[in-house]
Amino acid sequence: MKIIAIYVYEKTLSMASAYNMSSSTVGDASSTIIELHTDSEHIGYGEICPTGPLPQPEHAGSIRADLELLAPALIGLDPVLIGQVLAAMNSTMDGGIGAKSAIDIACWDLLGKATGRRVCDLLGGPFTDPVSTYHVIAIGTPDESASSAEHLQNDGHTKLQLKAGGRRIEDDIDAARAVAAVIRPGVDLFVDANRGFSVEQAIQFSHACAGLRLNMEQPCHTYEECAAAKPSLVHPLLLDESAKDLATVAKAISSGVANGFGMKLTRVGGLSGMRAIRDLCIATNTPTSFDDSWGGDIIASACVHIGSTMPPALSRGAWISHPYHQCHYDETNGPRIEGGRVAIPSGGPGLGLVIPTGYFGTPLASHN
Repeated sequence: MKIIAIYVYEKTLSMASAYNMSSSTVGDASSTIIELHTDSEHIGYGEICPTGPLPQPEHAGSIRADLELLAPALIGLDPVLIGQVLAAMNSTMDGGIGAKSAIDIACWDLLGKATGRRVCDLLGGPFTDPVSTYHVIAIGTPDESASSAEHLQNDGHTKLQLKAGGRRIEDDIDAARAVAAVIRPGVDLFVDANRGFSVEQAIQFSHACAGLRLNMEQPCHTYEECAAAKPSLVHPLLLDESAKDLATVAKAISSGVANGFGMKLTRVGGLSGMRAIRDLCIATNTPTSFDDSWGGDIIASACVHIGSTMPPALSRGAWISHPYHQCHYDETNGPRIEGGRVAIPSGGPGLGLVIPTGYFGTPLASHN
């Protein structure tokens, strides 16, 4: 099998409901879709969708510029030899991890279609199906946050992520206390500041909430700040934005800085990069989630497939953004949350999606 053409598309994911975090409010997101055509009947799909210039270093424009360099170097390669594809991309340019991740996901989709296997099977096989997910409680008043937590638990969610940061630390403490007061047995609470706390605020928050059962996710802006706060925290610390590659994850585990992670596929190299991090987390008994910053059915499917391969005791779930944009590329098999869980797409091998021909319209760029 050889790659004969690569098409790049734009898909706007219009917001259906608000999503507020400390650094920004997410607006209509511009997703970049990769379509790999081969000399067989198979087509592979990849996707990357930052929520804007914050809170990640790449944005839609930079990713598409990177693809202009990467795509021509891949024509003629066998996409199922994923290691060779990754080597070719790394030889073509440094950086560009987001664009490389989208291509990596498309190659795994093609590998599945070529072998008649689901991506989750190629990654070692699922432990769970459906896969648990966590749901965000946006920044709001204590009463609003507590009410949202109760509704989500009524809907079957057992993992809740309360957004914090970007306002008076006392308001975040009050919101955490209000939510913790309604959390039921068996439900996990994560407070995610998205880098919105200073070291002093992170310590203040943790001590003020010392009696509450919760985890703190990426409280401070940098790895170094999180590491400085860690010895004074009374809650487990999870890294998200600072967990940018396998080396950093390994360092955070070995040094005791992180008790777990909130990982993003397109920050670490797609499914190939996330597989390596998954294996390290399993070997060190470290919990992690399998998420991305945003995206439609392709990204969501990739997250669910690899999320299903994590032993349940170590899985923080697989987050998908579908509740906020309500858009499906595949109306039948597109991942959706039901009872706090997401089923592995069942439309066929690969990612399990059946995307109608021409769905994404005219490509932004064509390489052949």
